[in-house]
Amino acid sequence: MVVGCLIEHDNKVLLCKRKIEPSYGLWTLPAGYLEIGESAMEGAIRETREEANADVEVISPFVQLDIPLIGQLKKPHFSPGPESSECKLFSLDEIPFSSLSFSSMVVTLNLYVEDMKAGRKPKFHYGTINKRPGTSPSDIDAFTLEDHMQS
Repeated sequence: MVVGCLIEHDNKVLLCKRKIEPSYGLWTLPAGYLEIGESAMEGAIRETREEANADVEVISPFVQLDIPLIGQLKKPHFSPGPESSECKLFSLDEIPFSSLSFSSMVVTLNLYVEDMKAGRKPKFHYGTINKRPGTSPSDIDAFTLEDHMQS
């Protein structure tokens, strides 16, 4: 299971540019694999610390696509961890959608932007990403989102 945080600060979203494969050089939310014995929240906080050197406070779940948590920076201090070459805050209109690393990042950030531009507090979303057979994890256009529900 992949866990991570969607981090807001000053109406911007924190993304990290990947320094490892898959998706080397593409942007992602700070996220990674859950470790044995960790809760989803613990894993998301750890991954955010590892990838962005950011200290976060988990506020609420946002989307369940294997990246289920939304977080808030405790302090606006972050820097690339060993798996990131760069970390940067992006306003909603600056998010580099064509350079995102995974379809789950595209879906999560699109849902977040939709919620924010509609002027509503981010809701919890659930859905299934069905990748087109034979495509790579980095192929961000080869999927459909099915069974999308929001609370």
